[in-house]
Amino acid sequence: MRKLKIISVVGARPQFIKAAPVCKALRANHEEILVHSGQHYDYAMSDVFFEQLGIPKPDFNLAVGSGSHARQTGEMMPMLEELFVEQAPDLVLVYGDTNTTLAAGLSAAKIGIPVAHVEAGLRSFNRRMPEEINRIVVDHLSDVLLCPTRASVMNLEAEGIGHGVHLVGDVMLDTARFFAENIDSSATLDTFEVERNGYYFATVHRAGNSDSAANLGAIVEAFNQMDKPVIWAVHPRTLKNLAEFGLLGQVQASEMIRIVPPVSYLETIGLLRSACALLTDSGGMQKEAYFFGIPCVTLREETEWVETVELGWNKLTGADTNRILAAVASLEHPLSRPAVYGDGHAAQAIVEALESHYGGNR
Repeated sequence: MRKLKIISVVGARPQFIKAAPVCKALRANHEEILVHSGQHYDYAMSDVFFEQLGIPKPDFNLAVGSGSHARQTGEMMPMLEELFVEQAPDLVLVYGDTNTTLAAGLSAAKIGIPVAHVEAGLRSFNRRMPEEINRIVVDHLSDVLLCPTRASVMNLEAEGIGHGVHLVGDVMLDTARFFAENIDSSATLDTFEVERNGYYFATVHRAGNSDSAANLGAIVEAFNQMDKPVIWAVHPRTLKNLAEFGLLGQVQASEMIRIVPPVSYLETIGLLRSACALLTDSGGMQKEAYFFGIPCVTLREETEWVETVELGWNKLTGADTNRILAAVASLEHPLSRPAVYGDGHAAQAIVEALESHYGGNR
């Protein structure tokens, strides 16, 4: 087996979590160049994740910052193309469904560099979501498709993609299991001055919710009527929109809503594990709730992680006040949590899949 030269491209919180175990597994026998697009660029959204997760310092940071989907993707592509040509990797490894994923996948494919996609095959079947467009495009131009679940493999088969598909499990489970052993939940509870099972933990960042005055208002109203306090880790864009939509005063005056800045990965897991339930529109956090046996209410009409719903751990409510409240009032703890996301060794399976495709002699 020859040593591979791989460029891994990340740019947002969920990708840092996914990359942590993969970077470690790759660097045992191969050369990895880590590129940070800068899509999430402040300390709380980026640097602290690298520090806590033990991810190597990026070799390149594009510092692209925020912007519209087209602008952000367009600014990344020429920088990535130049970098790929200069470094001449054996392949480019991308994660998830962000604009960073799309920009890196398109840039590599257009100059003939193979693309490997972690979290391939996920589908919400809602093309109004920018993430859905990103993941579909990247899947159809990837050479190696690294799927987290059997459902994702079946989605690719339905679209005529069969070659290069590998069922590897979910890399977020690798990270969650590793760090769960090192998290002092009691210290996190002390930091945020909350009691175990005495609050709901919430995150809202999807454009469909955070950029809509009606949706964000309905979510705020639901949080305000909860029977326990809501610890809401507010994304910067969501906070800006709360102010612009005239909702921030209502939130600040509420006895049931407590907003906190974006929290680190370890604090996120600490707060999640001790909450009554998770209220979120995040994709990754739906799974993390499942990993730790915490009921989830998803503030969307659909999810890529259908297993969490089918197994009774997740309820879809959209941004509807009454449906959110009804879902919280009827929370359940199903008796079982099958290992539908693998065995916690997805990173090694990813490396082995890449080696099987590209590890032969030149």
